[in-house]
Amino acid sequence: MFIAAIFRRTLAYGVGAAFAAFVAAAAAADPEGSLPRFTSLKADEVNVRTGPGTRYPIAWVFVREGLPVEVIAEYELWRRIVDVDGAEGWIHRGMLSDRRSAIVVGGAQTFYRRPDAEARVVLRAESGVLGRLFDCREGWCEMQIAGLKGWTRRDHLWGVYPGEEIR
Repeated sequence: MFIAAIFRRTLAYGVGAAFAAFVAAAAAADPEGSLPRFTSLKADEVNVRTGPGTRYPIAWVFVREGLPVEVIAEYELWRRIVDVDGAEGWIHRGMLSDRRSAIVVGGAQTFYRRPDAEARVVLRAESGVLGRLFDCREGWCEMQIAGLKGWTRRDHLWGVYPGEEIR
């Protein structure tokens, strides 16, 4: 009986340690757990709720696929997000995509062929224009807007952190 109790306790500790190692490895490999982080909407109609669950009322509905949102908290399958205007609410994680996007802010901005203000101008975009984010480094980000790719200063965009590198 004493041996059986030691075996059960050892087995429980071993399984617990293995489970803890598995969870730690999964968290390290999955950026899902890092907070805060930017992501984008997966669908063109996404309900934003007042709390983490379908029992909470819908506060508003996003109607544009690809909009960037910042995930600031997680509860089970729900993500608390902040949008470009600072509004907060809860979205089911299935409505979020890993595809990165950003919104032009601070007035009309120039996009260049290379990450250099002396490079050829590719396009100019007004505040509020949405684009797909491809690359960010050394204070510059490459985006695609209306089929055109160009580089602009990172501080002209909402949807990427200062110093964040995206490749």
